Amino acid sequence: MRRSRTSMLAASVGLALCMTACGGGGGAKGDAQLAAAAAPASFSVTLSEFKIDPAMIDAPTGAALTFEVKNAGTVQHSFAVKAGDQTYATPMIDAGKAATLQVPALGAGNYEYLCTVTGHEALGMKGTLMVADSAGVAAAASPSAMASMTAVQMAQSHKAGVDAFVAQLKNGPNTKGTGNQVLAPTVQGDVKTFRLIATQLRWEVSPGQFVDAMAFNGQIPGPEIRVRQGDHVRVQVENQMDQPLVVHFHGMTVPNSMDGVPYITQDPIMPGQSWTYAFTVVDPPGFYVYHSHFNSTEQVGKGLYGAFMVLPKSGTWRYPSFTLDPMGYLKTGAPAPIGTESILFVGDGPLGYNLNAKSFPATEPIMAKRDDWVLIHLANEGSMLHPMHLHGYHFEVVAQDGFPLDQPYMADTLVIAPGQRFDVLVHAVYPGVWAFHCHILPHVEGPEGMYGMVTALIVS
Repeated sequence: MRRSRTSMLAASVGLALCMTACGGGGGAKGDAQLAAAAAPASFSVTLSEFKIDPAMIDAPTGAALTFEVKNAGTVQHSFAVKAGDQTYATPMIDAGKAATLQVPALGAGNYEYLCTVTGHEALGMKGTLMVADSAGVAAAASPSAMASMTAVQMAQSHKAGVDAFVAQLKNGPNTKGTGNQVLAPTVQGDVKTFRLIATQLRWEVSPGQFVDAMAFNGQIPGPEIRVRQGDHVRVQVENQMDQPLVVHFHGMTVPNSMDGVPYITQDPIMPGQSWTYAFTVVDPPGFYVYHSHFNSTEQVGKGLYGAFMVLPKSGTWRYPSFTLDPMGYLKTGAPAPIGTESILFVGDGPLGYNLNAKSFPATEPIMAKRDDWVLIHLANEGSMLHPMHLHGYHFEVVAQDGFPLDQPYMADTLVIAPGQRFDVLVHAVYPGVWAFHCHILPHVEGPEGMYGMVTALIVS
C-alpha cells in the first residue's frame, strides 16, 4: 500500500502547466509593487449583552490594527486587546455610542480581546485575535488591503504561491519539519512500547513563517502509532516542556486510570517527569487520535496530537467500492483495493489555518495513480467547524469516529467538527490536479492568493 507522503512523483510537475492560468502579466514593476508595506487593517466590532461580535478576527502581521467598536448593548462596555504584558483598551463606551481602538502591528500568534467590565468576560464577552504572517489572511481580513492592490499584483501574488506549492513536487518540501511519521515500537514478549517525548520548538508553518509550537518527537502532527486489536500497548510519555502534560486517547476504550484527565484519572506529568499508559486494544480497526488534555487549548492548538491507528488484522482496509446506477443511486460492491492512503489533520489556532500543521503553499498534495482507490483519514484537532471540499469528485464517506458506516454516503463537501474523524474513499478515475480545501473561504483564499487550508489531489 502506498502512502501519499512517501513520494512526490516528478511526473506531476505537470501541475505547473495546469495552474499557469493564474499568472497574468507583470514583471519588475509588479514585483516592486508587491514588496510594498502592509496596509493598515481595519475591523468592525459590536458589543452587546454578553458577547463580542465577531468572536474571532484574522489579522496580518506587519500592519497597524484599527478597531471600530460600537456598543449595541444597554449598559457600558469596553473593548481591549491583550498583547503579552500590554493591554490596549478603549474608554468605557456608553450604550449606543462608538469608539476607535488603535493597536500597533503585532507578531504572529493568538491574542485575546475582551470587555474589561468586571464579570463581563466570564459571561462571554471575549474573543480571539489570530495574527498570521500571511498576505492572504491580511487581505481577507481587511478590504483596504484589496483596494491597495492592482490586478497585476493580485495575479502575481497568487501565482507566486502556486509556484511555491508546485516546486515541492520536484524539489521536496519547502519548509522544515514533517509530521505523521510511523513510530516503531519496541517489542518485549506480547507488549508493544511506544515512546513519546513532548518538547517546545519553533515550527515552520509556511516558507519562512515560524511559530512557537509543541510537538511529540519533534513532529506535528505527532508520530503515527499503529496497533492491532488485542495488542498489549504501553505508551511512555516524557515531558520536556515547561508546563504540565497529560495524554488522552481520543475515541479509545481504555481503563479509567489510563484516560488522561488531570486530577480526575491521574496527576499531571510535570516538567522533567514521565508517565506510562498501559492498556489492551479492545476497539475494532479504525482511525483514533491521541492528544494532550492539559491546557489543551494551547497545547493541542500548538501541535500535541497524533494518529492512533488500529489496523485491520489482515492489513487491508475493507471498505466497499461504489458505483452509481443509471438513476444516480449509490451501489456498493466488493471491497475497494486501497492504492493510496493519507492522514489529514485539519486545524486552526496558534498554528493558523493548517492541514497537517502546514499552511499553503507548504501543504503536501495527495498523490495517486489513475484508477487508484484513495483512502483519506480526516480529523479535526482545531476549535472550529471545517467543511472540506474536493474538486472534481464525489467521495464516499465510509467511516465516522473509527466505525464503518452501515450506509456509506456520497458527498463532495464534508463538515468536520472539532474532535470528529471521518474516512473517505475516492476512486481516482479523473486525471489532473484537483483542489482540496476548507470551504470557509476566509480560511483559504484572499486577493493575494491561496493560503491556509488548501492542498490538492493529484491524479497522474
